[in-house]
Amino acid sequence: MTLTLLCLPGDGIGPEIVASTQAVVRSACARAGVAVELPEAEIGFAALAHEGTTIPEAVIDRAGAADGVILGPVSHNAYPPVAEGGRNPSGVLRRALELYANIRPARSHPAVPRPVTAKVDMVVVRENLEGFYADRNMHMGPGEFMPTPDVALAIRRITRENSRRIARSAFELAARRGGRVAVIHKANVLRVSDGLFLEEARAVAADHPEVEVEEILIDAAAAHFVRDPARFDVVLATNMYGDILSDLAAELAGGLGLGASLNHGATHAVAQAQHGSAPDIAGQDRANPGALIGSAAMLLDHLGQPRAAALIRDALETALAAPETRTADLGGALGTAAFTHTLTCLIEDAAT
Repeated sequence: MTLTLLCLPGDGIGPEIVASTQAVVRSACARAGVAVELPEAEIGFAALAHEGTTIPEAVIDRAGAADGVILGPVSHNAYPPVAEGGRNPSGVLRRALELYANIRPARSHPAVPRPVTAKVDMVVVRENLEGFYADRNMHMGPGEFMPTPDVALAIRRITRENSRRIARSAFELAARRGGRVAVIHKANVLRVSDGLFLEEARAVAADHPEVEVEEILIDAAAAHFVRDPARFDVVLATNMYGDILSDLAAELAGGLGLGASLNHGATHAVAQAQHGSAPDIAGQDRANPGALIGSAAMLLDHLGQPRAAALIRDALETALAAPETRTADLGGALGTAAFTHTLTCLIEDAAT
């Protein structure tokens, strides 16, 4: 069987780091004996120029038909209004493919400089389809509106179904890891919405007596991330809380350049780095492709290809061990192309 992973380069540094990821995935799959195809399709500004929209319907259909998707970063903040074709490809794919879980690991490497000395090894499990995010919490229209020119309102949606299934993802993951889940909430203030999320998390916890559960307020959790990151194993959170805390965790572990991420649902999965499109360094061979490459390893694992995934992860671990094989954002000396070449050589050496 041949794996088909649709590659969507996106904007800014997206084409560079997607090309790097394709090279590393091809190398790992070849060494693992996995047949893989990596077709591309345009999204972002390139698609807007050619198709009048930042994510054409045909691309959404191709994403749904593929075994998985490798999604480059996009500059959605700079897009025109939705009515003029400026849709956020990431949000569109999450809704269209029902990617309810966003899995964001953060693990420090002993050789990589970081702002804390404590070891970081946690996974933020983030609900992906609702919450305060205005592009994914309404059947029709955005979740933000202005009844008068001087008043802006935002709607937050929390449902039992989505709360329950993201909680299941977190507890199942914890059972395979360190056996601990921290449930993040602000139910002392948002009693109804966070209260509902917390209620469902407790119900799922009752089905997993082997997992230790801690309920932590979002503000306290942010403080504990900095003071004692080793306290955390699996962190369960609603959309916005999870987005914020996962970026904090990535920085504590060494930087967003290593922030891998997998979006998945029951039948589809999308690899996507946590960071943005960094247009200020696009085309300069300065981008760190490590986050997207790590995301691709997560995708391969999710698709039942652990050997190929392990080859990528091991190559990343080896490359991070010395400044001469790290990118500049991690205190190293390599650019995008040289770092990619280093990883492919490490994979080939490991296989032999």
